[in-house]
Amino acid sequence: MTRSKGTQAHSDNSAVNASITPSPITSAGESLIPEISPSRQPAWNNPNALTPAGPQGHESLALERAKASFDVNELTLLLHGKESLEQTAKVLEVCENDPVFNKDNFFFESRTERFKGSMERGKHIMDICRERGWDDKMIWKFFTIVDEPGPLFLHFSMFKPTLHGQCDDAQKEKWLPLADNLNIVGCYSQTELGHGSNVQGLETTATYIPSTQEFEIHSPSLTASKWWAGGLGRTATHAIVVARLILGEKDHGTHTFIVQLRSLDDHTPLPGITIGDIGPKYGYGSVDNGFMLFDKVRIPRENMLMRFARVEPDGTYVRPPSSKLSYGTMVMVRANIVDNAATNLARATTIATRYSAVRRQFTNPEASKNDALVAQQQQPVETSVLDYPMQQHRLLTRIAQSYALRFTGNAMMVLYNNLMADLAVGKISALPEVHATSSGLKSLTTDMASAAMEDLRRSCGGHGFLKNSGFPEFIADYLPNVTYEGDNYLLTQQTVRYLIKTFGALKKASAHKIDPKTLTQTTRYLLPATSPTFLTEKWPVVAAADLTNETIVKAFAHRAATMVATLAADLATGTQTWTGAQVDINAISKAHCQFVLVENFHLALATDLKASTSPQLHAVLTRLFKLFALDLIQQDIGSFTPYIHIQPQAPIVKQSIRTLLTELRPDAVALVDAWNFSDYFLNSTLGRYDGRVYEALVEAAAREPLNVGENFNVVSGYEEFYAPLIKAPFKAKL
Repeated sequence: MTRSKGTQAHSDNSAVNASITPSPITSAGESLIPEISPSRQPAWNNPNALTPAGPQGHESLALERAKASFDVNELTLLLHGKESLEQTAKVLEVCENDPVFNKDNFFFESRTERFKGSMERGKHIMDICRERGWDDKMIWKFFTIVDEPGPLFLHFSMFKPTLHGQCDDAQKEKWLPLADNLNIVGCYSQTELGHGSNVQGLETTATYIPSTQEFEIHSPSLTASKWWAGGLGRTATHAIVVARLILGEKDHGTHTFIVQLRSLDDHTPLPGITIGDIGPKYGYGSVDNGFMLFDKVRIPRENMLMRFARVEPDGTYVRPPSSKLSYGTMVMVRANIVDNAATNLARATTIATRYSAVRRQFTNPEASKNDALVAQQQQPVETSVLDYPMQQHRLLTRIAQSYALRFTGNAMMVLYNNLMADLAVGKISALPEVHATSSGLKSLTTDMASAAMEDLRRSCGGHGFLKNSGFPEFIADYLPNVTYEGDNYLLTQQTVRYLIKTFGALKKASAHKIDPKTLTQTTRYLLPATSPTFLTEKWPVVAAADLTNETIVKAFAHRAATMVATLAADLATGTQTWTGAQVDINAISKAHCQFVLVENFHLALATDLKASTSPQLHAVLTRLFKLFALDLIQQDIGSFTPYIHIQPQAPIVKQSIRTLLTELRPDAVALVDAWNFSDYFLNSTLGRYDGRVYEALVEAAAREPLNVGENFNVVSGYEEFYAPLIKAPFKAKL
């Protein structure tokens, strides 16, 4: 996203201001926060009260950016690509200049106001895109930059992809033009009041009636109520409904159907359908997550999605080649979730890092020894929070995580696209691996990102509690990621079941006949674990110089393979049952997926990045890789003990992390700038590109409704509630 730098708050230091210039691939914008009008301005006694004491925020950030050891534009181009940056710039220009997309009052609006505003913004996005001939990619850019999960979000993220993935050719010809033109608005309705992750336990039925060639959709109980579907409550005209297919007396399990919910004339619910919004949630205030009950609602036979499974007019059931073929949409969503974890974590690191560079607390000469602003001052200056080692550890490890997540997000999208190409020609062999990998990574990356974002909010101290800090609302909107598309703990069982099955197949085969290159990238590491000598291997690290990228990756591979082999043996001997091993299963999935993250980062450095990046940038990314991986080892070094000797290797890891933090410290601000988040997107007083943090906090307070209009001097309600208490005659106790 194009960096919106904003106007500088103070121009008395021309040398510093001159160093903050638009990059060739970005454009400068005006300040997000307007000047305070006289009618809304607090009655400050001191006319200079809006000028912070000590070094200014823009000075601190300018000097931080001057320290960068690499070209920020090069990294921005690597992260986003030229085409995406150009698309973002076009959309951002519209958003920053169109009053419909103004965010000034977002944090003060009620849920009803936000929802109605989101309806308006959704229509406005579609009008603009149609007028300019922009496709779905540009619509997605709008949704991303406006950064408001809205009523139309699920139409594009779930409804249309499901039509593409599960409709046969005739159904695509009928439904896709309607969905593309928004003549129908759809949602995806799977979860029920009584069942979420257990899809096979869903209760809604779709009973085929051969005499009329219709399905009867029915909710047999209260717990069969469809629940949580985004866009269902007040918006969708149609839904993809997941229901149990009943043919005669036989239950064929869950299948997908298109069901019209509301009239296309007046939007009223159709007969037999009870529907509404489930109420306020923890975040997602602009989304109408809904409930729905069916009372024997009839739909045509052709409304069953029939690309893979189908029901003939006479009621004959045609089985799909694989029961997992319907997972295509789910895999797509989970792959996007992995990449989205990177973006959201990077957003949090941007706010926290910029604010930590501006924020100064206490005076510490040792921590301030490399602070140019401290050296310039004639009087004592407090130390930048970013110069304290603890803050560096909190921020830089999270920055490293965001980059690791991005490279795996890229790899997941390649994996998904290859899978879709295979499915298009009838090849399904890759489906189990992609499903297992996407399940485990969805679990790990959303847990990692949500925990990191909350810690980054805390790293900003008290100001991080303010909605205008940019943290509370977007964290609340992100947190559902750990639950939807599968509960994070339950998903890990799907990953480990695949790993145990794969390891068992390798054990049965003759090891010398297996070419490791024929195995998938995510399971190749299991082959050495079939050797009797595997557990006797030890980590070849005796000094910091031995911590090469390859030896680091090997540690993660050895740990995960050991855990898989151990559980496989326990299950085979009856020492463990699958249910009894659930805690171990969760740990194995985490170890496996951490290996995938480390491996993908390593492979990117060793292949594409090595050839396409400058030596300076490659060096910085290599440091980030090592910091990411070594921090994971240090966090859970006990799980590596079959391979890693705690002494003396643990101290080597610890000291290497300290060295990496020192080396990466000058690049901290540049590394978050490279994500190219605009001020409009961040919508944060703390994370502004120009560093005007304190001015922005005061200006935001001046927009608080309790401080404006009739509340300017005396709050509304004072005469009714406070005055009777304050003015009551004083009665002393005897």
